[in-house]
Amino acid sequence: MTPQEQLLHYRKSIDNFDAVLIHTLAERFRITKAVGTLKASADLPPSDPKREEEQVERLRRLAEHADLDPDFAEKFLEFVIREVIQHHKQARS
Repeated sequence: MTPQEQLLHYRKSIDNFDAVLIHTLAERFRITKAVGTLKASADLPPSDPKREEEQVERLRRLAEHADLDPDFAEKFLEFVIREVIQHHKQARS
């Protein structure tokens, strides 16, 4: 396989992983929006700092086991959590 063919092969794999990530995030947000609706109807707060802390610790451990930078995993999760909390606040409106 030529370097150009190998590069195309790698890029196709990357594109496939990107598609999986987007579909997985979409499903995750569908569920967290349902959680936000439930929290709003039950008059629960939009955020749960204890749960968030547990999730950060869990994802850092998963990242370490997957040979992924735990700091990156934490930053990614914090971004996702911020979005989820926004959705939960919107559900209360």
